[in-house]
Amino acid sequence: MNSEPRRLIIASRESRLAMWQANHVRAALTQVYPRCEVSILGMTTGGDQILDRALSKVGGKGLFIKELESALLEGRADLAVHSLKDVPVDLAPEFALAATLARDDPRDAFVSSRYADLASLPAGAVVGTSSLRRESQIRRMFPRLVVRALRGNLDTRLSRLDSGEYAAIVLAAAGLKRLGLAERIRSVLTPTDMLPAAGQGALAIEIRAGRVDLEAWLGPLNHADTGICVRAERTISRVLGGSCSVPLAAYAELEGERLRLRALVASPDGAELIHADSTAARADADALAHAVAHDLLGRGAERILNALNPAA
Repeated sequence: MNSEPRRLIIASRESRLAMWQANHVRAALTQVYPRCEVSILGMTTGGDQILDRALSKVGGKGLFIKELESALLEGRADLAVHSLKDVPVDLAPEFALAATLARDDPRDAFVSSRYADLASLPAGAVVGTSSLRRESQIRRMFPRLVVRALRGNLDTRLSRLDSGEYAAIVLAAAGLKRLGLAERIRSVLTPTDMLPAAGQGALAIEIRAGRVDLEAWLGPLNHADTGICVRAERTISRVLGGSCSVPLAAYAELEGERLRLRALVASPDGAELIHADSTAARADADALAHAVAHDLLGRGAERILNALNPAA
């Protein structure tokens, strides 16, 4: 195997945020391998094209990566860059996640032209979000508000807010910051206020399984502490059968040699919310994730999940 790559092609969605992420990985690769030619193959995915229906009704988050995975299988690209929260927890056996970059801000952001935070919104105000996880937690905290679906890329969502369709919208803070739009954030929601999605704020690199050359080359981009945290979060989702149709959140953070893991399952209307919070040694991250998942099930999450997935 060559000690360094000569040419690498990154598959990416063509949205402005996705291209930022791909360029971020390209810059990191070029820094490690200055003689390597790194290019980006921009693509439009099914998730970008279908904007009039909820993801849970048209195939889930996998719609954002299907075309990119085809490019990997066909040899048109070597790697694909994803926002990890958009990657299904169960990849097809033909693929593997080879690296997770250092995590950016994992929190959700409140964006509004008129109001400072969710608590400032008057009764009946319309809040936009693409996520059942956010929707259920907003409904739980502020039942007086109206939560309405909001699909599209980040710029599309902001333009719909600015046109007056929504009083406020809730987005991932990391995306706004990556595109230089931090000034649009009126307030951030701490994990205590709104628990993030599994993998939120982290970028992941997907490759075709068996590419041991790529695994070695991508090693320097992998951030070990982020990897520990997001694997624990994704394990929660995997054990509970998390999908776009399930309001599920999981957030892990390292505190020295201890790993704290918080997770929740809620009904879409926010009437029921089951929460678990536990810590363990970082070496026991996988066992902790399974314990927290089963704690949620024991507290009543199984009833909510069965109601949302009656055929499961």
